Amino acid sequence: MSETTRDGLDRLRARTRGPVHLPGTDGYDGERLGFQRLDPHRPAVIVGAAAAEDVRAAVEYAAAHGLRVAVQATGHGLGRALRDGVLITTRRMSEVRVDPESRTAWVGAGTAWRDVVEAAAPYGLAPLSGSFPGVGAVSYTLGGGIGLVARRHGFAADHVRRIDLVTADGRLRTVTAASEPDLFWALRGGGRGFGVVTGMEIGLLPITRMFGGGLYFDVAETPDAPETWRRWTATVPEELTSGMTVLSYPDLPMVPEELRGRHVAHVQVAHLGGEAEGRELVEPLRALGPRLRDSLRELPYTEGGTIFAEPDRPHAYRSRNHLLRALDPGALAALIASAGPAAPVMCVIGLRHLGGALARLPEIPNAVGHREAAYLLNVLSPVEPGEEDKVRALHEELLAPFAADALGRSLNFGYGPPEEDESAAAFGPETHRRLAGLRAACDPDGVFDV
Repeated sequence: MSETTRDGLDRLRARTRGPVHLPGTDGYDGERLGFQRLDPHRPAVIVGAAAAEDVRAAVEYAAAHGLRVAVQATGHGLGRALRDGVLITTRRMSEVRVDPESRTAWVGAGTAWRDVVEAAAPYGLAPLSGSFPGVGAVSYTLGGGIGLVARRHGFAADHVRRIDLVTADGRLRTVTAASEPDLFWALRGGGRGFGVVTGMEIGLLPITRMFGGGLYFDVAETPDAPETWRRWTATVPEELTSGMTVLSYPDLPMVPEELRGRHVAHVQVAHLGGEAEGRELVEPLRALGPRLRDSLRELPYTEGGTIFAEPDRPHAYRSRNHLLRALDPGALAALIASAGPAAPVMCVIGLRHLGGALARLPEIPNAVGHREAAYLLNVLSPVEPGEEDKVRALHEELLAPFAADALGRSLNFGYGPPEEDESAAAFGPETHRRLAGLRAACDPDGVFDV
């Protein structure tokens, strides 16, 4: 380490409240790893930011030493692995301040949705949080945010009031519709690359309870379950948001006995209405036949994470997704068969029903792409060493039959390094060009790793 570098690190440590880690030091590995464990970051310096001033110090240090900057994902994704740059982690910036009068919350950069949900609940309010409570609120919202009640209330990005952002020049900027309208448009749904968000103010909604849960079907015994769900989605009101996950559970002791070794279609339901109405709406699904599990009930919004019941163990995986204008029944049937027990690697098929408020522009437009999509289709596989190419080829093969109806891709469901066309595919050409121009203006020297 040169004298200049050592002096720079000493100044960086003196300016930050949070820890600064170097390779080989205690805490380095724990700080650099997120939920996605395939090809993790290997930075030269990690700044565990505890405040916006720590973020400013990290960005200025990187710029002074010609290093790139990445922010550790607080969700299921990772993005491109950073090598030899400065990694900023934000998990210590987890403040939540609820203002019940204005129905808003101030959310720190590293705050998980569960903390926002719990803070808002005593006031009879709720955020537009996602299906997994452990996902970071800010990163989820920057990608748009398709939540539990999205068909009724739109994207999480539609409800942002203000964003605090550190740009490549080390400046902390307050971004609102009035102060910086172009940047405010871009940050709400445009993804990464504009700077480091240190916090945001979001609107809350008067939601306390809903009717929801899961219906689990054995695909071998109830092969019509996926197609019945597809037809059913055309009949439901926008107060009902639903999804379906199809996977082959391994025959292992840690898997619940009723699911062990079975090819399962798990239908997820979140209905903003009374229990009686909810039960009437789901009756066509229950009429399919026996369920391995049936957890539909009236529940508090604070228990919304039980609806999708997603795993919370960090691991290595890859995924690919399509936003679809329609869900072709023949392609769906072929997908369920090809990604089933005979697939060369384990595949988790995820479908979300979109439309409703997701298709409508908010009062203050934002960069969210492909609002006209009717469904989101995601294919995910765990990846063992040496399997990455095999997994990528399989995902491309599985999604190929949907190409005619594919509008593009969702930023929220991209869990690996972006493909060359990934950013462009998330938006229409005009939006993509506008976002690229704004990124170049915010970061002319390419400090931020995107």
